[in-house]
Amino acid sequence: MEEQELLGEQVEYYRARAEEYDEWFFRQGRYDRGPEHRAEWLGELAVVEAALEETLPQGDILELACGTGLWTRRLVAPDRRIVAIDASPEAIAINRKRVTSGAVEYVVADLFDWVLRPAQFDAIFFGFWLSHVPPGKLDVFWKTVEAAMKPRGVVFFVDSLLEQTSTARDHAQLDRSGVVRRRLNDGREFKVVKVFHQPSVLERWLLGRGWSGRVRASGRFFLYGSLTAG
Repeated sequence: MEEQELLGEQVEYYRARAEEYDEWFFRQGRYDRGPEHRAEWLGELAVVEAALEETLPQGDILELACGTGLWTRRLVAPDRRIVAIDASPEAIAINRKRVTSGAVEYVVADLFDWVLRPAQFDAIFFGFWLSHVPPGKLDVFWKTVEAAMKPRGVVFFVDSLLEQTSTARDHAQLDRSGVVRRRLNDGREFKVVKVFHQPSVLERWLLGRGWSGRVRASGRFFLYGSLTAG
């Protein structure tokens, strides 16, 4: 499958998945693997949420791939203006209802096409987006992020580690091929980009490109990073 076709299918998948996306986050339905698993999962999310709260400054915040608002709600605070972007209008509609804040400006746009104005944001956040960036677009993506930040701006992100129990019970085994097949509750299937980064490897790659900071694992489910440019 050509990369552009794959990225188009990825957008279709997340538009179709908007109403059931939260089941993955809260370990419900096909993602329910029992109370112990859910407690460990939510405990690791709490670690990431605490790190995010400690890291983000006041000012202008950009959220890439904002989805249904599970992270947007964590960004809202006094003296912050948020621009939240997603290719799925269905997800943004859910986000609006969840967050209900006049401080958030929503933009429906494909992140691979949207043009950011330079030096616009004090911080940029993306949750579970980096793994959906094809390896061939990764360098350009990080250069775009850097250009969009004000001097001394900060980037914070969270994403998935390769852990088999993270995915739905009826999904195929995860691997490092960079592409996964995902199934919706109604049985429809889609292929999407899914690159499982290793924290130490990703950190080394970013440091080699002039970023400063750390990329860590929360445990077995998530990686998260906090970085500044230069």
